[in-house]
Amino acid sequence: MADNNKTDGERPEGERIAKLLARAGVASRREVERMIGDGRIAIDGKVLDTPATILPNLKGVTVDGKAVAKPDQTRIFAFHKPSGLITAERDPKGRATIYTALRNAMPKGSPRVMPIGRLDMNTEGLLLLTNDGELKRALELPANGVPRTYRARAFGDISQEQLEDLMDGITIDGVHYGSIDANLERRTGRNQWIEMTLTEGKNREVRRVLEHLGLQVSRLVRTAYGPFELGDLPRGQAGEIKQADVERLRKMMKREGFL
Repeated sequence: MADNNKTDGERPEGERIAKLLARAGVASRREVERMIGDGRIAIDGKVLDTPATILPNLKGVTVDGKAVAKPDQTRIFAFHKPSGLITAERDPKGRATIYTALRNAMPKGSPRVMPIGRLDMNTEGLLLLTNDGELKRALELPANGVPRTYRARAFGDISQEQLEDLMDGITIDGVHYGSIDANLERRTGRNQWIEMTLTEGKNREVRRVLEHLGLQVSRLVRTAYGPFELGDLPRGQAGEIKQADVERLRKMMKREGFL
């Protein structure tokens, strides 16, 4: 289906359909593109065949035959993820997922939400959730440099000087990890708590870096993501971020060109 919102010599008016659907909370842009490839999205009854289609709005757009509702107000929720949960909607191995816990943890009347980034099964702490797929993508992209802070309990020997070397980045088994701000918080014998702030969020980044330094990680907690902190949110519970803080974040992301 060709872009039908432009004439020769004019720029198209509107936005790519994947971006509009992500903003409406249907799915992430990447997932929307897969849905288009699977023939699940149509416009005025005609199955869409390209994610490059540009539209002014979602009028006439259907997903699996159902009309897409207008985007709701962007909302963000903080969830204190316990260890032992998979950050996914479903797991082929039948393991418990965050959505198992969210059924009881989310406030009443909450919209369908998607996790911003992931925490592996054995990592606990702050997991942000949103109904805005476009904001989700912007907060996840490593290029946007959104900081994530973790506290790791690790066994072994390490010095502050060794941790400070991580500011220059480190390459492990051919994978390069960017600058990490790491600080030794406290030590009891050979056990210590280490705080680490990074911006890339690669798969198992904190564990791999600390294990490369000869440490054994026994507990890992994410304490902050962007401007939002875990605080005293009880484990297994979720709460909504104040709307004023959400709007402040969106304005900043737009100002930086991330949205």
